[in-house]
Parts: sequence; structure tokens; C-alpha cells
Amino acid sequence: MSHVGVPRGTVRKRRSLALLTAGVLTIPALAGCSSDSEETSRGVPQDIAPAARDRVADGSTVNWAVDAMPTTLNAFQADADSATTKITGALLPTLFPMDAAGQPKLNPDYLESAKIIEREPKQVVLYKLNQQAVWSDGREIGAPDFVAQWRALSGKDSAFWTARNAGYERIEKIERGADDLQVRVTFAKPYADWRSLFSPLYPKEITGKPDTFNDGARTALKNTAGPFQLKSVSKAKGTVTLTRNPRWWGDKAKLDTLVFRAVAPKDRTKALADGTVHITDVDSTTANRIALALRDGSNGQPLTHGPGADLTPAAALRSWALAHGSDEEQAEIAQAAREKNRKAVVAYGAEQKALRGYAVRKSLEPAYTQLALNGESGPLADDRVRRAVARALDRQELAETVLKPLGLPAKPLGSHLALAGQPGYKDGSGALGDQNTKEAQALLADAGWTQGGAAEKPKDTKAGSEAEKKADEDEADKKKDAEGKADTEDTKDKEGTEKTEAEEKKADKDEADEKKADKDADKSDKDEEKADRAAVGSDDSAASRAEGLYIVGQDDKPGAAPVQAPDASTATHVLAPSRAAAAQSLALLRQASAVSAVSEEGTTAEAASKATAQDKATAQDKQPGGAAGAYAPLGTAAPAPASVKGPLGKDGKTLTLRFVLPSGPGSQSLRGVGERIAAMLEKIGIGTEITKVPDESYFKDHIASGDYDLALYSWPATAYPATDGRPIYAKPEPATDGSLLVEQNYTRVGTDHIDQLFDQAVAELDEKAARELMKQADARIWAAAGSIPLFQRPQLVAVDKKLANVGAFGFAAPRYQDIGFTDRQAAGSPADRKK
Repeated sequence: MSHVGVPRGTVRKRRSLALLTAGVLTIPALAGCSSDSEETSRGVPQDIAPAARDRVADGSTVNWAVDAMPTTLNAFQADADSATTKITGALLPTLFPMDAAGQPKLNPDYLESAKIIEREPKQVVLYKLNQQAVWSDGREIGAPDFVAQWRALSGKDSAFWTARNAGYERIEKIERGADDLQVRVTFAKPYADWRSLFSPLYPKEITGKPDTFNDGARTALKNTAGPFQLKSVSKAKGTVTLTRNPRWWGDKAKLDTLVFRAVAPKDRTKALADGTVHITDVDSTTANRIALALRDGSNGQPLTHGPGADLTPAAALRSWALAHGSDEEQAEIAQAAREKNRKAVVAYGAEQKALRGYAVRKSLEPAYTQLALNGESGPLADDRVRRAVARALDRQELAETVLKPLGLPAKPLGSHLALAGQPGYKDGSGALGDQNTKEAQALLADAGWTQGGAAEKPKDTKAGSEAEKKADEDEADKKKDAEGKADTEDTKDKEGTEKTEAEEKKADKDEADEKKADKDADKSDKDEEKADRAAVGSDDSAASRAEGLYIVGQDDKPGAAPVQAPDASTATHVLAPSRAAAAQSLALLRQASAVSAVSEEGTTAEAASKATAQDKATAQDKQPGGAAGAYAPLGTAAPAPASVKGPLGKDGKTLTLRFVLPSGPGSQSLRGVGERIAAMLEKIGIGTEITKVPDESYFKDHIASGDYDLALYSWPATAYPATDGRPIYAKPEPATDGSLLVEQNYTRVGTDHIDQLFDQAVAELDEKAARELMKQADARIWAAAGSIPLFQRPQLVAVDKKLANVGAFGFAAPRYQDIGFTDRQAAGSPADRKK
């Protein structure tokens, strides 16, 4: 699968590969409430056509497609990418690769053992190296290599250009153990993720000097220690060629040569058909073509798909008639079109025949797709709006959209810090809540986004104390109005120097509004628009202007009596927390009035008596949500209409979010998910402005720079969430120039508590306790609603059917030495293969 707009670097380099993948969601799962115990989730198994080594032939060459030529072979530099990871995995030591369950597992090719031997006063880890482990120049792998890599990555020497130093900065010293095969590492501060260090391990010849580290390792690795060694790098051909390492002490590589070939996603179907690649990630379109090729090859019937397949008999007859008609000009055009279509059909048929030699191996990729909400500014800076967006999403539907057609389990992901099947996975989405349209609408109403808000003039005050001051001022004005017009005129004469002309106009307007409210209240048989105005007028009453209050409506009973402003002498006044605003009260009154225009018995509001209204209020008190017209503190579910027509608004602005998506040909699936999300948000009154941008600028110019409101991109899985997750969810810090230092937290949403939990977990040497801290951090990340995990990405790999031990690896790292053909006649250049 291609990776569009990703930060250049992969898997563990600062976890710095937001895998924004074009095909599946790249550029490229969320369940219900969580339980207190760790979930025994089961991941999807890998699909690699496993075969014992004695069934795999020696020799031959395999071509493996990568997105592009790697810009560097130094995995610790910022522009390292997925191609860097694949290539270095076959060339250099990885001490603890991930296994099929997503756990780090000791690699016996390099280590006999590695464990913590001291915890107090300081943590000490002792590595015992495989005595056969040597670099390709014959030198033993030993403590000098560990020391050189530590010094290069510790962050203490700025001459080394590194992308991260996580863990290395905690090391105090590295020493030789009892012999040359022992390496003793002492930590200045405890480090739970010590297994993440020294992978890949570079020789001291590269990490010992800034020049060789910064530049020398970008295009060449003269000294390696894997089953393969680097033979050549050809930018002209777009290939990186590896050959067997003659000094390799482990299981001998089955292949003579392994070639990583740069093939753009759009060209991969043709590359497979031409036989120029044996292994490549593919999108669902190519996967479907391979499936059709296998089906058609077994039934012997003419193709019913491809060019011309949708041509009806009538259209075919018309085309023939035009091609053989008397109009020579039209005949020439028709004949050219028919010839072009004939060639396309022949070429398509040949490709389909060639594709029968491949199988699509599928699993779930160790990466998840998320909806990112930029909380730096705009409407999404309000956590209530972010939570409303999250509560509007049907994550199950989104997972099914991508995974179900591929025959993969379509279950939403429930964690930011672990994937299903990994130790420590727990569904923490309950901290945010399931999909619920009404609650999403209530959150927006509480944040001040209402129907008609876009038409309102901007208010001079904000929620909280300013609104309360305004309410107090309006209350005082109202009392002055009650003294009578004559007394008011006298007062104006006496206090002419104290009251401005603007205040006089406001007093006149308030008096007019009071009269209008009384008039509208007496005419409940008028249309809905007048009822709405009555609610607005009633809000000017002294009671409804009380500080920070709103009224709970009766939105579940369409025949209910209209909401009346409560009598100040009998209303129960409950003061709301600081964020409740008079503006919200007005909006909610409007909504309550809109759904309560007619009484249940068919009587008009004018005919309803005060006693009847009280009886109905008593009955409603017994129902969840309280009585219609009752005051409630902030946090009570606000009434919201069952459906919202058009975007909501506030202070004269509509609630519209800029949704940035990649425009590349491999991003169809991503755009499809984005469009579904936009439709879900529209149901709660949030408009979206979808902006499609080139794949190459998607991440750099939009995600990393913060030029978006909503975006879709992916993060890879990790066995070390305390280390790799912290920069992604760390609270942004202000820089001296006023900007934000976000690390990899491109949503700009974080809290001090989340940071503290990461810091505690990374220093906790008890694995069980560290996992519990990570679960707590995940719940807090869910509640912050900056990142909404949607689903684990599908992994589709087209592989020559005769190849074994390769395909969709899932969590596990490939064992390159085991890859090969089960058919001994398959050896040779792929360009010579005829299917």
C-alpha cells in the first residue's frame, strides 16, 4: 500500500511515519464502552503462505516493489521512510523484532540473552551477544558499536543529525561486560522500553563520526550484519539490489538476490502483468482484478469486465452501423474508436491472463487510520465541538466501508496506543461515548451553535462572567421600565448626565420587546414563526435572564404545550457552572418552543390553564430529563431537534469545517471515508468544506503545518507506546515566537495529565503496571477528542503464487532468509517469466 503525505520515516523512527496512505487510507479499530479488565482481543493472523525451509528452493531473484527510492539508508534520520525500513531490516541487526502478536521478541541470531540485572540504585541491562555475530568485514559485533550508537543518538552532540533520541538520553554509560560478548548498559533514569534501543544497530564505522552518520549512510552501507548485504543502489533504474551475505552465520538466505524496485502505485498492476515485480502492496482495485483473473481462468468463459464490457447490444449495433455507413467522416471516426477499443480489450485480456499467476495475501496492517481534529483554533478549539464531531460518527459503518468488501473483520479500533491482539489492548472509547446524534446536537447547543445563529449579529460578550454581567445590566434596565413611562421621563431629566442616548434607545427597545412578547403569548394559534418570536420575547423576562441558566425542553413529545417563561416567584433557580451563557438560554428556548407548539390534547396554549400546565409539568418531572421549562445546570442534555436542516451558526458565522483530503488516484478509499464522515456531520448541523490537495503536499503543507480542521491519516503500531506515543499526544508548548511546539501532535490537543501518565509509564519497570498507566492515558486521549481512531488498515499484498514465507505479515517483521520459491523451476529474472 502506498504511503502518501507521510512524514518521511517509518515505524519506530519517532513513530514518525504517519502512514497517510493513498490506497487504503493513507494518506494511507472504535467499539463500545470499555471494561476494567484487559480485553483478550484477537488480531487477524498473518497471511504469508508459510513453508518449511526444506520445501523452499535455493537460488533465484525476487523483485519487491517499494513506493520510491529511499532518500537515506540511515533509519534514524528524519527522511527515512518505509523503503528504508524494509531494506535495513535485511541488512542490519534488529535485537527485538515484533512477533505475530505485536510483542518484542529476542532475536537469537544476535542475542543469547538480554535482561535487567539491577534495578537499584540504577537500572542495568546486560546484553549477551551471539558469539558468531560479526559484521560483513569480519569484525565481531560488540560494545564499541553500542557505545558509538548511544553517543550519536543521545542528543548531547548536535553535530549528529538525528530524528529522535528517545531512550538513548536516559543512558548513563555503556561498558564491556565480563568478556567481549557482554555489553553492560547503565541508565541514569529508569527506562521501561529498553528493548527498543539499538535496533537497527549500525556499525561504529557509521555512528562513530558525524560525517559518516549524516552523509555516508544515506546511499551506502559498506559494513552490514544481516542475511543479505548491499550490492548496489541505482537511481537511474530505481533499484536497490541485495545479495547473500557470505559471512552470515544464521540460516542461509534462500534467494541469491533481493531487489527492491521503485514502482508507483498507479503502475503496479502493469508491473505485475509484465513480470517486473513479484511482491507488491496493492489497493482494492488491483486486488479485485487479480481475483477476477483467477475466477475467469477457471471457468473458461469470455471476460465480462474491462474495456467494452458495459457496451449494450444496441450501442454495439449503432457503432457497427456508423463504421459501415455512407457518411465517410462519421465512418472514419467510428472505425478508429472501434479499433482503439479492440486493442484495449486485447491488452486487458493479456493482463488478466498474466495476473492469474498471483495471489492476494491479506491481513490487517500494523497501523490504524484516525480522524484528526485540529484543536488549535476555530470551532474545534472548543472541546464540546470536538466531542460532538466524535459522537456523530458511526465508526462501525466506516470500518465496514473499508474492511468488509475485502473479507476482513470490520471492527472499529478502541485504542490509540495498542491494536487488537497486542498485550495491553483495551477499548477505551467509552471515555468519549458511542455514536449518539441527540447528544452530539446537545453538545453543539451547549457550545452556542444553534439554528439561526448564522443570521445573528456578533455578540459583544462571551460565555461566563461577561454574559452574567450583561444579564445583570438587562435586569436593572427592566426594573426601571416597570416604574412607568412618566417616572422614566422624570428620571431621564434628572440623570441626563448619567444615561447616554444609546441607553435611552435600548430602554425603548426593551419596552417594545416586552409588549411584543405579551402580544405573541396571547396568540398561540399563530404559525410557528410567531411562536418562535414569542419565545425570544419571553426570554427578556427577569426570570429567564437569571445568571447562566437554560431551560430543558420537551423535545420527545411533539404534542406538548408550548414552553412558557417560568414565574419568577415559583421557578427553581439552579446556577450553572461558569460556561453557561445567556445566549445559550435563548437558543435552547427557541428549540423547545419549536417542538412544543401544540398541546397533547389538541388545545391551544391560549386555552390551557395554569393548573393544567402545572399538572403536565409534574408528569414530565417523572420522565428522564426533567420537566419542560425547568432550569438545569450546565451539562444537562439540551433539547435538540431530531434532524437538523443546514449548518448551525453562532455570532453570524456558520459552523463549517475544512476537511482536507488527498487527491491522488490511490486515495479513492480515503476520500470515500471522508465523504461518509461529512454526511454524518451534516446530520447534526456541521457543514464541511472538502478540499482535495496533491498527495505530495498533503502532509507537509497541511497536516504538519496545521492548515486543516479535519483530516485522515494513519499511525503505525508500536510495541513501545510509552516511548513512541508521547510525542504524538504530548501537550503542545508555546514557543518564543508565539507559535506552538507540537512535536508530532498534529491535532494540537493535549493535557498535562496525559503527559504525566506517559512519563510515569516510561519509567515503570513493572510491565503490568506500565500497561495500566497506558490504558489510563488512552482514556484521557479519547476524552480530549483530538484524535478519533477509526479502524486498523487493511494489508493487501500481491505475491507470485509460487513464493513462500512472504505476503501480509501483520505485526511480524519478515524473515528475509526464509523467502523463496517452492517451485524449483521458478528461478531466474522476473522479466523472463512467462505466465
